[in-house]
Amino acid sequence: MGIQDKFENKAEELKGRAKEYAGAETGDDDLENEGKADQASSGVKKAAETVKDKANEIAAKITGDR
Repeated sequence: MGIQDKFENKAEELKGRAKEYAGAETGDDDLENEGKADQASSGVKKAAETVKDKANEIAAKITGDR
């Protein structure tokens, strides 16, 4: 996972937390749910990048390209 991707995912997660909090505090269920969705999206992207990184590590070990 590149540094830029990590920053973008973290920004999306934090934006989602802010939306969720603001929605909960104001009683805006749509905003709260949008925040939860942003956080979930960030988590999925992070998990996919982690899997990709691990696959690359395994491939490098198999081929000896450390």
